[in-house]
Amino acid sequence: MRGLTRPSRVAALVAAAALVVTACGGGDEGEKPGGAGGDTYSMQVNNPENPLIPGTTNESEGSQIIEGLWTGLVQYDDDTNLAYTGVAQSIESDDRKTWTVKLKDGWTFHDGTPVNADSFVKAWNYTAYSPNAQDNSYFFSNIEGYDDLQAPTDAKGNPTGKPKAKELAGLKKVDDLTFTVRLTSPFAQFPLTTGYNAFYPLPEAFYKDPEAFGKKPIGNGPFKADTEFVQGQGITLSRYDDYAGEDKAKAAGVEIRVYQDINTAYTDVEGGNLDVTDEIPTDAQGSVADEFGDRYVERPEASYNYIGFPIYDKRWADKPIRHAFSMAIDRDTIADKIFQGARTPAFSTIPDVISGHRDDACEYCRYDPKAAKALLAQTDFDTSEPVELWFNAGADHGPWMQAVGNMLRDAFGVEYKLRGDLDFDQYLPKGDAKGFTGPFRLGWVMDYPSMQNFLQPLFSKAALPPNGSNSTFWVNEDFEKFVKEGNAAASDEQAVAAYQKAEDVLLEEMPITPIFFGKAQAVHSERVGDVKLDAFSRVQLADVTVAG
Repeated sequence: MRGLTRPSRVAALVAAAALVVTACGGGDEGEKPGGAGGDTYSMQVNNPENPLIPGTTNESEGSQIIEGLWTGLVQYDDDTNLAYTGVAQSIESDDRKTWTVKLKDGWTFHDGTPVNADSFVKAWNYTAYSPNAQDNSYFFSNIEGYDDLQAPTDAKGNPTGKPKAKELAGLKKVDDLTFTVRLTSPFAQFPLTTGYNAFYPLPEAFYKDPEAFGKKPIGNGPFKADTEFVQGQGITLSRYDDYAGEDKAKAAGVEIRVYQDINTAYTDVEGGNLDVTDEIPTDAQGSVADEFGDRYVERPEASYNYIGFPIYDKRWADKPIRHAFSMAIDRDTIADKIFQGARTPAFSTIPDVISGHRDDACEYCRYDPKAAKALLAQTDFDTSEPVELWFNAGADHGPWMQAVGNMLRDAFGVEYKLRGDLDFDQYLPKGDAKGFTGPFRLGWVMDYPSMQNFLQPLFSKAALPPNGSNSTFWVNEDFEKFVKEGNAAASDEQAVAAYQKAEDVLLEEMPITPIFFGKAQAVHSERVGDVKLDAFSRVQLADVTVAG
């Protein structure tokens, strides 16, 4: 899941100005505007990039909302193990290539219609079909027939015709509660991937008016949408009493409020005007535990922040230039001084909570400014032209990106300009349109617990925008080969070995350079309890209780 905006982990980076873009009303009459009234509570998010549709949501803000509105085929326990507590009764295969999915009976959408095989088959076909422009399309690229659902394009990627087909050849309904999935090659981890929101079901109501649905979704999760989502304001959810899952909502509802500045959200929790925020400003890292006591929550998470290079820009096309810039960044100082130890320096693209992590996978991530200067001197990089450093506004990324700029200036004598003027929902499309003119900050939180999820969805050819999250536009045949080997591996050990080879190619070519791994953090008001974070950096909305 791209585009982390979390402040504590990314937070102080952008201590931007910005006012809370709001606080949509809510609460019983007489309640103060912050606290949600009665048995409901309030939580902060930033503006999602896209409409609230599972097939096009692949960033942290929209995913937090969708987590409360939908339940997928499978879920994950607190240790990120696969759990059949969702809609699927089983997902099985004899050859790791053709999978049979059997569904539990009794699940319904919020409009009362049944969740059945058609709910998944039609949704997956819709998401995979390129004219629908769903950002999560590439998650279906290993299903037979995917290429036929992609429109032909010219050299610039513009469609020149219609796709050959509208339905995946490898996706078939067997009966109301059974469907099969035939992959292009064996993939032992397929069941693990299906807990990600790209694979969520859609009701028939979606196809009648996708635009309206994206504002007021109809899911099958513990909460249902009571209002439309309004950019800059938010959305109100209420408990779905006919929810068929085990994780039923404990509160009557949750008011999701958009805040453009995490510092304002944090202050509002301090003052009791907001119940939950999972973004902690950088300058609060040293005091948050003492200030909030047991109302401060943290846990390890599978996320990292990285700096990408716009290799489509000739200034950044030379690999040694990217190596030199990476070596000029002191990750330990960023983690210890800027984040006061609340981040871990990253010398790998795989977080240490994921099997296959290596502490020193990245040769060019070790801080060595003298070697970096010597290496850059061997290139034709023009140090008289300032370097533009891009990051999204409102998430407190400014301080650490400024630290990066100072390190580059000290190492190379090059000036820099901070470009933190775009809000999150503007920033991601800017990158997808090849609009970054210098190194840019992005983050990634796992969609499912596998090395593969930190590689293929971010750096494969199938993940190029507009259908994916490959914001550097880097494509490499060796990388693709090793990822494919890992996907087809017969054991976890063999898969990890192949994925590590793919990571080695990535870190040698260095379209991105990892900076730090994150930590999931949240604070909450006195009126709510049981605030928990999952390994995906999300507040578990259904678990939150309200004292009164």
